[in-house]
Amino acid sequence: MELTNQLILFGAGLLLISIIASVVSDRLGAPLLLIFLSIGMLLGEDGLFGIAFDDVQAAHLIGSVALAVILFDGGLRTQLSTFRVALKPALALATVGVAVTAGLTAAAAYWLFDLNWTQALLIGAIVSSTDAAAVFSLLHSRGLELKQRVAATLEIESGSNDPMAILLTILLVELLIQQPDSLALAATVEFVQQMGLGAVFGIAGGILLAATINRINLTPGLYPLLALGGALAIFGGTAVLGGSGFLAAYLAGLVLGNRKLQASQNIRRFHDGFAWLAQITMFVVLGLLVTPSELLPIAIPALLTAAALTLVARPLAVLLCLAPFRFPWREQAFISWVGLRGAVPIILGLFPLLAGIEGAELFFNVAFFVVLISLIIQGWTIAPAARWLGLEVPPDSAAAQRQEIDVPQQTDYEIVVYRLTENSPARLKPIGTLALPDSAQVAALFRGGVALSEPQRQILQAQDHIYLVVLPEDIPGLDRLFVAPLGPSYLEEQRFFGEFTLSGQTRLIDLATAYGVSVPQGAQPEETLNDYLLWVFNGRAVVGDRVRIDNLQFTIREMRDSEITSVGMRIR
Repeated sequence: MELTNQLILFGAGLLLISIIASVVSDRLGAPLLLIFLSIGMLLGEDGLFGIAFDDVQAAHLIGSVALAVILFDGGLRTQLSTFRVALKPALALATVGVAVTAGLTAAAAYWLFDLNWTQALLIGAIVSSTDAAAVFSLLHSRGLELKQRVAATLEIESGSNDPMAILLTILLVELLIQQPDSLALAATVEFVQQMGLGAVFGIAGGILLAATINRINLTPGLYPLLALGGALAIFGGTAVLGGSGFLAAYLAGLVLGNRKLQASQNIRRFHDGFAWLAQITMFVVLGLLVTPSELLPIAIPALLTAAALTLVARPLAVLLCLAPFRFPWREQAFISWVGLRGAVPIILGLFPLLAGIEGAELFFNVAFFVVLISLIIQGWTIAPAARWLGLEVPPDSAAAQRQEIDVPQQTDYEIVVYRLTENSPARLKPIGTLALPDSAQVAALFRGGVALSEPQRQILQAQDHIYLVVLPEDIPGLDRLFVAPLGPSYLEEQRFFGEFTLSGQTRLIDLATAYGVSVPQGAQPEETLNDYLLWVFNGRAVVGDRVRIDNLQFTIREMRDSEITSVGMRIR
């Protein structure tokens, strides 16, 4: 019994330390996942506690379950609207990009480690995929608001590229164990099976799970557990049948996240926290599994392999895959740099160990070293790279809280809360005189913790909390009313978008007449700004995209569905 209590105390202390470490991570700018990995290494065989953990099967089980949870949560947070601008390029990166990255990295490993081509290709395959846990975590924890096209491409790619990496790894492991009769046929069958079953069972399972959640009455606290159980069942069932459980988990989350659900807020909040717990557990366990002293003999060739992957293989794969989609060079450069490696390569590095391949420790250690370098170098520089390349946009909402009104199969209204500051544009103004969006209604006004009667007649003061019911598309308008500009000065709305706001339906001929500019070459005078900008950006325009016409700069300010509703203009 004493041992049980000690283990509980140790586990709780470890969890608390990992969570508190996030504060250190924010202050140092260090990737949080690197902190978790470091904690595991400190606990491990060469660390302060000297815990000898070498259970590869247990590590594989924990890592697989954790990844399924993380991917499911990532799907829950991905809006289908992002697929308009990112699905095809992301899928190109998730298939062709993985294969190209694996091949080029293998060439470096072949020379650096003096391996045969099959062994070198296995190293390339193991480290070829970007990691959903790392990408989701670092993109959402750095306070970054990236252009939708960039963020969506990275997130969809990381959520869907595991099948290709798993396929290549399994094929090469089998090739090292025994020579298949037909490698090409085996590869084709495995790929179709992994991707096909993963897609079918993920989408079908998500639809069935959503219908189940909406049709049965449970205690509110059980709905998140039902979603979690369903997600793991979809993952496990798909994997047992030979498909990609990881892809299925991601797609199931995507289906749920884009449907009206009972207790949807409870489900999202629970899975957000549970995904963090999964990341902490997974990276600490993987850190425990590694023996740092075994990394030293391979440090130089592994470092050069990581450099080849980061500086050559990934950029060339991105260039090849994104060329047909006319991505601006800045976005290609950022996507190349944010090819983050995380838990997936480490878990794939366990496959040779599980298969009993001779010298399998080398594959695991190289994978771990590459991940470590990726988190240190790329993870630490995501925010500076985004700012240097000009890919940040003003955040969608500065509301202190957003809460969907949880009425199944009803409207999409949300309750938003603003806490007024001394610099708030609405301070000292009567609520009744504010130009609120059409859908917005004041629900309550709190001052000093007391709800005031007849809020419409009140004059707003600093420290007031105002609650409004509004449609999501009108929240940016509320932000401009209640929130003082925050963050870097270059992201202030007027500075970012320009001094003037035009409708997306403004005709080019009217602009030419009013401002003396020429109609752009290839455009028709009667075309609107919406038509012209969609043409310029190949139908994949997003907020923050810019073009210049003579001395005028136009920046897409707001979009609704796939239409540009307003455009900022600056005279240069």
